[in-house]
Amino acid sequence: MRIVKETNFDFMSKTKITRFISIFLLIVGFSSLVINRGPKLSIDFVGGTMIAVNFTEPVEIDKLRSALKSVTISGQTFDLSNSEIKYFGDNSNISIRLSEIENEPEKFIQNLIKRVSEIFPNKVPQEEKDFILSIEKVGPKIGAELSSDAFMAIFSALAFILIYISVRFEFKYAIGAITALAHDILITLGVFSVLNYEISLAVIAAFLTIVGYSLNDTIVIFDRIRENVKGLKSAPLVLVVNQSINESLSRTIITSLTTFSVVLILFLVGGEVIHTFAFAMLIGVVIGTYSSIFIASPVVIKMDSQKKS
Repeated sequence: MRIVKETNFDFMSKTKITRFISIFLLIVGFSSLVINRGPKLSIDFVGGTMIAVNFTEPVEIDKLRSALKSVTISGQTFDLSNSEIKYFGDNSNISIRLSEIENEPEKFIQNLIKRVSEIFPNKVPQEEKDFILSIEKVGPKIGAELSSDAFMAIFSALAFILIYISVRFEFKYAIGAITALAHDILITLGVFSVLNYEISLAVIAAFLTIVGYSLNDTIVIFDRIRENVKGLKSAPLVLVVNQSINESLSRTIITSLTTFSVVLILFLVGGEVIHTFAFAMLIGVVIGTYSSIFIASPVVIKMDSQKKS
């Protein structure tokens, strides 16, 4: 089934506009990263403790933060008011993110949770298992290793893609694909920075999924370009690229809409755990489809013209 039949859009004539859009998004994202001194990393990478608790009724974060300004545990007083405290799910669920504490007293987390429960005594479930939803603790050394591994995973994926497409197609196609993939990851990272969303292991998994999704779209278009170049040897590459994208447009729209619909459902009803993963994928599907047409293909045309000149 073809949703779009016999189109003849001149996609490559819009590259000046799309180039401006991409540059604008990249500048905004990069500026946000500079202002925020890099992306906001979760405890997966920086180490620390994340506590999630559930109250029977909505609670006020300001009151909780004020009460945590002076917390005495095992004879030591801690100011935890600057910790990240936020709602998740609804106003009765609270997450508290603590940085790594030097010389942490024995049973520090258990005593802290007890102190939190004392702030709202009438809103704490009777059963402890209903109150404490989760406790996640990551040491700084493990966090550093995870950061290194995440970077190597993305870098290795891009390197292998460069090699594969260079062998499967030509080097100019590989450069076009890598440029589009880097474009997708950087814009998604920029959006996360602007919205102050955390980069967790789940988000890194989303980045790698975005790479795979965007690459799949790009290769389909590249394969059609290669076939049409053989059949239209005398035609300019710009015309061949436009024709190839138009021929692939129906398939691209169906794939994008199907993937976007599934990810949107995950984003809306998947819960807090998968929320950032689904959000990254939503951005990735849109940007990946866009870059397959307006980033990867123009790069191939540009490199081809430079090679001939």
